[in-house]
Amino acid sequence: MAPLIRIGTRRSALALAQSGMMQRAIAAAMDLPLTEVVLVEIVTTGDRIQDRRLMEVGGKALFTKEIEEALLDGRIDIAVHSMKDVPAEQPPGLALAAIPEREDARDAFISRDFAGFDALPHGARLGTASLRRQAQALALRPDLRIEMLRGNIDTRLRRAAEGEFDAILLAAAGLNRLDRSDAVRDYLSADAFLPAPGQGALALQTREGDTDHAWVAAMNHAPTALAIAAERGAMVALEGSCRTAVGAHAIIADDHLTLTTEMLAPDGTARWRRAGTLAVVEGIEAARALGEQLGHQVHLAAGDQTVPVP
Repeated sequence: MAPLIRIGTRRSALALAQSGMMQRAIAAAMDLPLTEVVLVEIVTTGDRIQDRRLMEVGGKALFTKEIEEALLDGRIDIAVHSMKDVPAEQPPGLALAAIPEREDARDAFISRDFAGFDALPHGARLGTASLRRQAQALALRPDLRIEMLRGNIDTRLRRAAEGEFDAILLAAAGLNRLDRSDAVRDYLSADAFLPAPGQGALALQTREGDTDHAWVAAMNHAPTALAIAAERGAMVALEGSCRTAVGAHAIIADDHLTLTTEMLAPDGTARWRRAGTLAVVEGIEAARALGEQLGHQVHLAAGDQTVPVP
């Protein structure tokens, strides 16, 4: 029997772990055996290019383009993405149908020799390919030497363990989903290292006409969806991509959502930040509008001073 639902996923260990979680959850929501909810592995351009920053070769869309083409062509029915890899605008014909409950949004500090970020010696080598993490680290420690680090999580952890870097920074969510949190020496403050918009969350993407299936309501976590709407609103206003150092993080407490968003100069010498709050009952559109409003405020404050890295 042909599968009823085909889930498109990148081929990396993390992508397969995340998509496997979604495969099992969707099968349970639809009361289907796993044989009828299958994973379709797709190699993306972002996976093939491992020696350069993404901003040099086209940005974060390189992790989604081929999977989205498979959706539009009808070769798959659902795509699973890391939310922080999803560009601000959806391609015509596609929609983000559901956002499952978020994992830890923080960045993790990994080092063979040092217990935490503050313990790094003067001039320490810090490995990251993220312009945001680079800018935030340099804002606190302009003495650090930022060195480019690409590759899958196992490759990055191995290079850190072998001492190629004094420390590296990775998303806590990915380490947790791969059961590699034992490698974490410390978790970075979500205030000092404001996460990327959508960090720790997954996106389930479908064709626009396929958003009314039973799995959509079962998989969507309303508080996470609300927080992500606010963060992605800020990302749109800030033109957030791999070419700009942008952070946005929303938290929900006492029936209110509080969003903080910022833009940084790539060398960490300047930082512009705004925060705002709304009642949860105001809903998704109000959350997105708050994000756009705060993002525009940050953009206005920064002016032309945040020149992207060429």
